[in-house]
Amino acid sequence: MMETHGEKITRLISFSLLFLLSMQPIFARGGLDYRDALTKSFLYFEAQRSGHLPYNQRVMWRGHSGLTDGLEQGVDLVGGYYDAGDHVKFGLPMAFTITMLSWSILEYGAEVKNMGEYGHALEAIKWGTDYFIKAHTQPNELWVQVGDGDADHYCWQRPEDMTTSRHAYKIDTENPGSEVAAETAAAMAAASIVFKQSDPHYSHLLLHHARQLFDFGDKWRGKYDKSVRAVKSYYPSVSGYGDELLWAALWLHWATGSGRYVEYLVENADEFGGTGWAVSEFSWDIKYAGVQVLASKLLMEGGNLTKNQTRKLEEFKLKAEHYLCSCLGKNKDDNNVRRTPGGLLFVRQWNNLQYVVGATFLLTAFSDYLSRSNQQLRCPTGNVPSEELFSFAKSQADYILGSNPEGLSYLVGFGHKFPKQVHHRAASTVAFKEDKGFIGCIQGFDVWYIRRKGNPNVLIGAIVGGPNSNDAFDDRRGNYMQTEACTYNTAPMVGVFAKLYHLEQKKEERHHLKQHEQLFEGLQGQRSWM
Repeated sequence: MMETHGEKITRLISFSLLFLLSMQPIFARGGLDYRDALTKSFLYFEAQRSGHLPYNQRVMWRGHSGLTDGLEQGVDLVGGYYDAGDHVKFGLPMAFTITMLSWSILEYGAEVKNMGEYGHALEAIKWGTDYFIKAHTQPNELWVQVGDGDADHYCWQRPEDMTTSRHAYKIDTENPGSEVAAETAAAMAAASIVFKQSDPHYSHLLLHHARQLFDFGDKWRGKYDKSVRAVKSYYPSVSGYGDELLWAALWLHWATGSGRYVEYLVENADEFGGTGWAVSEFSWDIKYAGVQVLASKLLMEGGNLTKNQTRKLEEFKLKAEHYLCSCLGKNKDDNNVRRTPGGLLFVRQWNNLQYVVGATFLLTAFSDYLSRSNQQLRCPTGNVPSEELFSFAKSQADYILGSNPEGLSYLVGFGHKFPKQVHHRAASTVAFKEDKGFIGCIQGFDVWYIRRKGNPNVLIGAIVGGPNSNDAFDDRRGNYMQTEACTYNTAPMVGVFAKLYHLEQKKEERHHLKQHEQLFEGLQGQRSWM
């Protein structure tokens, strides 16, 4: 039977509709590609690996390194992460990195899984926790540093060529270090929750170590930078160990459900500053804001809490609100975080983005807690809905990805314009697999450090220190305050990027559905006209 003119038009319109829908890519309207940002973030952790690299290593310009770590002390300390652009393995920032990676997955694991990156997330976490298991050699003994910062900073070598000291440092009952013991406990407790379903045995092992480390750090209290003098110039503890002990107790409560840890939190809240410190920053050192947000989560989710526990958790929540309101500029009397002219939170000159990513994550997570409990943020200038918290968090993430006055992505490898001279020994030197000729300390400075060209290896996924207070960025290898990246810069953004992609995906789906409806209505109109 011959096709009528009307049927032909109907068929052509239907074909056009299907073609348009099949060809239109996600984010075709020019938004930032948060999926790409997340994918690249996990590559950075592979670039920071120390030890014997696995068969599925994707960052091919890296090779095995630090294979004799711990040998001098008779202990196996091979593995773990280099914290930044040098080759010292610092226990405190490494543990904080793993805690924040785990928290990202606990909050946004479903979104990460939907993006096909969950396996890489688990690998990134496990590379750290496997090392912590090795480093925790006795219930009251933890190896907290490998390498000497002073010697390392006088040397510009690839990790595969290292000739600097690999002396290892530990804490024990005679030389306590509550900050690093408690942070490692927090990291292992948080990771135990992540692995609970996929690997129950490993989860149980992590929790066993976490409990022991918490008890060790609590029973033998002392500042770790007094016991490990070598860390004093690099990762000193300004806030003391109170915040880490409260932090670890909260993570252990989440991991175990035991009321013992809630009671510990309540009993020590005032003495350790958890309900007293009103802060405007969150980092590897000062964790009070993280403690206060986690305690607020516990309160807002309800549960079997006593009146005294509820009252004390309310005090934590007041301090969490102070921090969040300070980020939003909603406090009075200038108790707010400064901003650059371009709108970026600015705490201090050296690696400012570490404070930005911490704030971005806490704002994102707290916005979800508010939304789920049907609450608003209480600020001195008035209540703030959850959507406003997340909107500001998104503005900070977008700034990092290139929506800034410089038009520069501070996530290396993302977009068309990003830092080319990252302060990083391995990235700035010819790859070992390309040239196995030995590069000495001074030779590295003379040949590679001083060259004005971009790095031969792109440190994909690294978030550098970022711009100054006027949004200006000087992309020079020697400008380490701005061009050095750290593992704890990227870790909090994993969860943020996952949520942002999920929301953009939902928005695009609604957009496509609306287009479909409009085209279908047009098709129906054509039929009526015919």
